[in-house]
Amino acid sequence: MSIRVLVVDDHAVVRSGLRRVLDAEDDIETVGEAANADRAIFEAMELKPDVVLMDVTMPGKSGVDALPALLQSVPDARVLMLSMHDDPGYVRAAFEAGASGYVLKEAADSDVVAAVRAVASGERYVHPALGAKLIAAEAEERRRADADPLSEREREVLRLLALGHTNQEIATMLYISVRTAETHRAHIMQKLRLSSRAQLVRYALDSGLIETSE
Repeated sequence: MSIRVLVVDDHAVVRSGLRRVLDAEDDIETVGEAANADRAIFEAMELKPDVVLMDVTMPGKSGVDALPALLQSVPDARVLMLSMHDDPGYVRAAFEAGASGYVLKEAADSDVVAAVRAVASGERYVHPALGAKLIAAEAEERRRADADPLSEREREVLRLLALGHTNQEIATMLYISVRTAETHRAHIMQKLRLSSRAQLVRYALDSGLIETSE
């Protein structure tokens, strides 16, 4: 039984090229095309494809933005994102939105075919050229988290706490609710394993967030 594919890209020449590549395979059949995200949802509902091969960047709604509505309309379909972007951030955003795979437009025909087969069988697919970049990006994020577990906002709250401001004052200064300020304080104490205000002040001094003259 053939894998039914819906091709979504705003460039007709790209759609034509993908159709040629996919239809050359005995086990893959291109059942339709769409030039934008909204049309993709309509075509997917009509055609019930196994795989939607969809461009990330399109006029109007992007492929990533369209993913939730598309998957809600055809929950059994697998979505393989096609993109010129090799930034790990784009890949993560696509998977978080519900994509099953991510393949680059510069990929060889054989890679596109392999990606379609992989996601159709329930696997997750990431273009090989992106694997090392994703691993490096995740390693860098872990390194930063180990070096400084606090977010920028938490560092800001920590500085104000160390300077003696109350939760109410911090809430006013940062335009947040008192409850949010209290939550930030609790998270700071937990992440840094601190149990007193004196320890909090010492950490802020050691980290260069405040100076003894402040």
